[in-house]
Amino acid sequence: MGEREHEREHVRVAVVGSGFGGLGAAVRLRREGVTDFVVLERASSVGGTWRDNSYPGCRCDVPSHLYSFSFAPNPEWPRTFSGQEHIRAYLEHVTDVFRLRPHIRFDSEVKRMSWNAERLCWDIETSSGNLSADMVVSATGPLSDPKVPEIPGLESFPGKVFHSARWDHDYDLRGKRVAMVGTGASAAQIVPAVQPEVSRLTLFQRTAPWVMPRVDRNISDTERWLHRQLPFTAQLRRGLLWGIRELQVQAFTKHPGQLGLVEEMARRNMARSIKDPALRAKLTPDYRIGCKRILLSSDYYPALAQPNVDVVASGLAEVRGSTLVAADGSETEADAIVFGTGFHVTDMPIADRVVGADGLTLAEAWKGGMEALRGASAAGFPNWMTIIGPNTGLGNSSMILMIESQLNYLADYVRQLDVLGGRVALDARPGAVRAWNHRVQERMKRTVWNTGGCTSWYLDASGRNTTIWPGTTGEFRRATRRVDLAEYDVLRVPARAEAEKAGVDA
Repeated sequence: MGEREHEREHVRVAVVGSGFGGLGAAVRLRREGVTDFVVLERASSVGGTWRDNSYPGCRCDVPSHLYSFSFAPNPEWPRTFSGQEHIRAYLEHVTDVFRLRPHIRFDSEVKRMSWNAERLCWDIETSSGNLSADMVVSATGPLSDPKVPEIPGLESFPGKVFHSARWDHDYDLRGKRVAMVGTGASAAQIVPAVQPEVSRLTLFQRTAPWVMPRVDRNISDTERWLHRQLPFTAQLRRGLLWGIRELQVQAFTKHPGQLGLVEEMARRNMARSIKDPALRAKLTPDYRIGCKRILLSSDYYPALAQPNVDVVASGLAEVRGSTLVAADGSETEADAIVFGTGFHVTDMPIADRVVGADGLTLAEAWKGGMEALRGASAAGFPNWMTIIGPNTGLGNSSMILMIESQLNYLADYVRQLDVLGGRVALDARPGAVRAWNHRVQERMKRTVWNTGGCTSWYLDASGRNTTIWPGTTGEFRRATRRVDLAEYDVLRVPARAEAEKAGVDA
């Protein structure tokens, strides 16, 4: 028992988070022969954003066979676009199949991580105790901490208020007057799910989204049998889904003008369901498609056309008791407010809790905008790597592809530390980080996310796109295949400290 407790005090790697990124990192570490690691999870179960988001209608907008690990194919997906409950069950299955549970510490929220320059390790404070680690893999994800706007008078609202990612399942919406704030991907799923049961639904829309049909269907028993018996058929399906999206990237990144045809398809999609010209005008975006996330839904527009739904084409400006006042002065009475207002993406809360080699927090280091070498390593934060870091997000394909590329980088990072030997750390050189970021931002200038004429959650407070990868997933995979030691400073424990440690160990 004493030996196991000692192991818990210091580990080789500490992974933060147990969503796709954290579980993927755990599997990859074990494949590399690293078993001395822990996964620190603030909740009491795995799943990350697919555990937290359980709102009505919650689904993924990436096809199931592409939204899963290549090393853990799932022939049993029930639909082409699976729901939250199926994705969460898949992550629980991965946890069990790869025997990750012994490594996971639940209810262990990371309070602070500080770099210890003398011992070349991270000192970590969690809600369940303290430990240290040679290396930290931060997999908290960009969609983990909900963002609720500061609305004057919100605290005076007598009814129910919650964010889509913290859905209150004990509150019955039936017969209630409900206000939905926001028109992102969550709102596009919540609105059709709750519209039939509420007495009145008011949608507060600041910016109209582009919406394309969701071509969703049940996957037949025959298809599932085929994928079970002949796994290469599932691989072929995944490959086709991937290839189509790789071909689409050029339009987003280099030739946004080509997206006009897609806009026309989206307008026709709207016209099929929205017959009222005034409502259609409210719902027609004034920016290039793709600049903000394109929503996939076949029931969003039909729901908005129902008689118990109002669309307010300006944001929520003020709350006066149970009266909600829009920016255009219109007033609405409500019993409940649901915020579908996104997450802290460009200002990740974990950054306030990470203290680097020079005593600065990651948030302070990223004050002028997030940047990390190959989306993974920040200068001044040795042996610290983030999964889904700056400029690794996608606008049209599966994030699992990007996560697996970063896992390749993690694997080589661990190998390089082994090859260097002894107590050693790698710290990304500021010049290498700047050079990488400069290349990314130069490529970003032509993309639809920067030229499309919208303000999106892809952009930070200064208007810089620090979230999206301006290329194909194949390009990113090639860029993260190996760790280039020339881009890092190699840190070692001073000889005297090493000798003292040797003496203590003896």
